[in-house]
Amino acid sequence: MLRTNLTILLIVIGTLAVYTGVANMIPQVASEVPEETTIGADVTPDELAAIGEELYVGAGGCTACHGLGTRAPDLVGVSGTTCATRREGVGCKEYLYESLTEPGVFVIDGFQPIMPDMRRILSEAQIWALVAFLQNQGGEITVTAADIPPEGAGGAAAAAGGTGGTGGATSPGIDTAVTDPVELLRASTCLACHQLGEEGVALGPSFDEMAGRQEAEYIRRSILLPNADTAGGFEAVAGTMPMNFGDQLSAAQLEAIVRFLAGDR
Repeated sequence: MLRTNLTILLIVIGTLAVYTGVANMIPQVASEVPEETTIGADVTPDELAAIGEELYVGAGGCTACHGLGTRAPDLVGVSGTTCATRREGVGCKEYLYESLTEPGVFVIDGFQPIMPDMRRILSEAQIWALVAFLQNQGGEITVTAADIPPEGAGGAAAAAGGTGGTGGATSPGIDTAVTDPVELLRASTCLACHQLGEEGVALGPSFDEMAGRQEAEYIRRSILLPNADTAGGFEAVAGTMPMNFGDQLSAAQLEAIVRFLAGDR
């Protein structure tokens, strides 16, 4: 019995030693927590534009529509030169801000009114940073720190669920009080690319066709890691879905959407 126990013990120790050695051979990459970007009272126009660029290609999800050439105007390189000519009597800065917060007021000919109110997912400070970035595309940046409301200020951004003010330029996310899956799909601007009943645009897979056909795990992965898989027939728009829904939605909200899309309706 003693010999058997010693044999087992040696096998266990040997196995642990082998796996420990293999693990130590794998290069270890240090992971750093990204610093929060703060928009303070002393921010410069160029700094605002740099923050706006990060939002444009990242958390703002702008590239999901802009730059494709069909669903929304291509803004990079030209928005700063055309913004002052879109609406008579409306300056460049005012027009760009209006386009981000009240996009239905003026829709460019040839495009559908699918642009969401960006106050649903971005703070007031972030929106002004986007304006600065867009002005910088061939034009002069006239946005200054004076345009950004002080921290804690109310206004439209607060009413729309944004953070409002000069806090970190990270996405404030969807109002955590919202739990209805359809409202979440609207607030997350999902219907700008997907159809649900009579709503939405058929750029990506239809939500109606997912009901009872797609596994919950596949839908969950597609939301959190949209570039992991591409549905057949939608290769042309691969890589355009924003990758920040994991930051915007709470775990409960994500599961509410997944259950709704995967379930029979």
